[in-house]
Amino acid sequence: MLMKNTLLFGVAAAAICTVPSAFAQEHDEKHIDEDIVVTGALIRNRVDVLSGVAIVSGEELAQHLRPSLGETLDHTPGVSATSFGPSASRPVLRGLQGERVRVLTDGIGTIDVSNTSVDHATAVNPLLAERIEVLRGPQSLLYGASAIGGVVNVISRRIPTSVPDEPIHIGAVASYGSAADERTLAGTAAMPLGENFVVHVDGSWSKSDDLRIGGFALTPALRAQAIASSLLPPEPDSDIDFLENAAVAGRLPNTAARSWDAAVSAAYINEGGNIAVAYSHIDNLYGIPLRFATQPGQEQEAPRIHVKQDRIDARAEIAPQGAVISKLGLRFGFADYRHAELEEDGAVGTEFFNKGLETRFEITQADRGGWSGVTGAQYVNRNFNVVGAEAFLPRFSVSQFGLFTMQQFELDALKVEAGARYDRSVMHAKPVSLAGAFVPALRTFDTVSGSLGASWRFAEEWRFGVNLSRTSRAPAAEELFANGPHAGTNAYEIGDLDLKPERTWSVEALLRGKGDGYSLEASAYHSWFSNFIFDGRTGGFEDGLPVYQIGQADARFYGFEVEGTLRLATFGDWKLEADALVDYVHAEIESYGPAPRIPPLRVLGGLSLTSEKWDLRAEVERVTGQDRVAPNETPTPGFTMTNLELAWRPWGGHQPLSFMLSASNLFNVNARRHASFLKDYAPLAGRDIRISVRLEI
Repeated sequence: MLMKNTLLFGVAAAAICTVPSAFAQEHDEKHIDEDIVVTGALIRNRVDVLSGVAIVSGEELAQHLRPSLGETLDHTPGVSATSFGPSASRPVLRGLQGERVRVLTDGIGTIDVSNTSVDHATAVNPLLAERIEVLRGPQSLLYGASAIGGVVNVISRRIPTSVPDEPIHIGAVASYGSAADERTLAGTAAMPLGENFVVHVDGSWSKSDDLRIGGFALTPALRAQAIASSLLPPEPDSDIDFLENAAVAGRLPNTAARSWDAAVSAAYINEGGNIAVAYSHIDNLYGIPLRFATQPGQEQEAPRIHVKQDRIDARAEIAPQGAVISKLGLRFGFADYRHAELEEDGAVGTEFFNKGLETRFEITQADRGGWSGVTGAQYVNRNFNVVGAEAFLPRFSVSQFGLFTMQQFELDALKVEAGARYDRSVMHAKPVSLAGAFVPALRTFDTVSGSLGASWRFAEEWRFGVNLSRTSRAPAAEELFANGPHAGTNAYEIGDLDLKPERTWSVEALLRGKGDGYSLEASAYHSWFSNFIFDGRTGGFEDGLPVYQIGQADARFYGFEVEGTLRLATFGDWKLEADALVDYVHAEIESYGPAPRIPPLRVLGGLSLTSEKWDLRAEVERVTGQDRVAPNETPTPGFTMTNLELAWRPWGGHQPLSFMLSASNLFNVNARRHASFLKDYAPLAGRDIRISVRLEI
């Protein structure tokens, strides 16, 4: 009843907010300048943002598009991926993942269960993205106190922001990737109905086979263990062939996938504001990489996950044109999500259900003598249930209410920014297992976070900034209530009902700027955690699965990201440029050791030759080995990948058609990401020759 009433309230409020009229967006729907950041308090130039920020759009996005968000963003500074197979890969920001990284679609959460476990894919399709923005630092406080790691915002055209000038505006992307025989097609269309109305439709389809890999599925240590175990006679009814498992190479079993989604929306837009509503449906079936048994008695499963989500989104904005308020905005999303984990024979094993909504109301202040800002409220409600033999979580509900503000003051070359957020979180589980009995559990948390920063424009297009933040995060329901086997991650997960809020002091310094033929962006950060929540592998086993126990301790994270470009030469219409990216994070948990699954040092360098019609690029990525490992965690060897890219625009730049050809992992390296739970069983894709076509008319 609460869910239905809140849904009706959100739609009604959206309508009420648009009585005067609708607001025309400050940016055109077709083209958003790559230097403009739309995620955050205000639309701003990238050089002015007091946080680490990355933008992936246009041909760069088309070149790197993959079925999962994590793999699409793996070339972004400070970003790694969970890499739980090609279909379930979430972004990892500065070594933080899961609940600490908020994944948004057009500014609202994905309303799925991807934060519950790394084998659950996000309910957002990068194929339909116009651009993806990654924010690391205090700006993420606007979207939730849990987003300590940062925010990934997938921006699409699903909710129109302008009326097309032409009778119909069409965008489409098609691609083929050889590593998994991946075929994808996505398209959008927007049609004006008179001067102020616009309707939009979009859809995508993708299908892939088992992923090709550059060597053995198992690490050498696990292969040796499997071969040694095969000397022991298996049980008479066992169907495990250890020698066959140890020799599997070239393909990663049970990674085939197929998915489709579709959406329709309508909007009314005029000079004073806009109102829009959208409906979308996702249907995604994908396999979890087979985790081979290496010892007698281990179970060997190959589950597949079938995801469905129905979602309603709404937005309303008003531009009062007053001296105090420049815009009022309401954003609303409701989703009914479910997925079934299928056994090898197709039978349903465990089912996950998640109904949730999120709504945001923002008041944007008019600029008064260099002072501007935004203040708002956010409400999130979630009802979760899991049914089946591997129900490692109880049924629970989560209700979160937050108030936030971000204020900016600019005086000539100086810019000061301050933010604050208050959240109240109520989590109710019924029942949970406690001391051998099942009892209801209720936890309530009040958290306060804040940030203060300043930047100085010491030269044209150059800024240096420092910000300080104090954040507080309530434990996630999954961290509190988990207690049971979860074969998807090969873990017996045990939460802690007595967890305290996680608190962090962070300081970050940024240098960002550009000149004629060069650009540079660098950031360095240091975070001190109190009550840092982590899942440590105990070394014990339960139900044949390794036990992971949620714990808390003080921790320290620090690191840096640097990226830059330099024009080396010009030849008529051609430009030769070099670029480089370096990122690193160091994480230590007091009285425990290194934090688990922390990405190692990465260095990426490339050379590009570009003209009006052609782009040619070669790059080499070196990821060092990670031997700073948590207790009971295995080290990961380093790897070097070589990638080539070619883009052709037959009608020149800013024209509707482009063709792209790329070769990723050209030398078929057998590479593993340390941030992945599955790294010892499932390496990254081998050589992938990919051709893509992008059209926008």
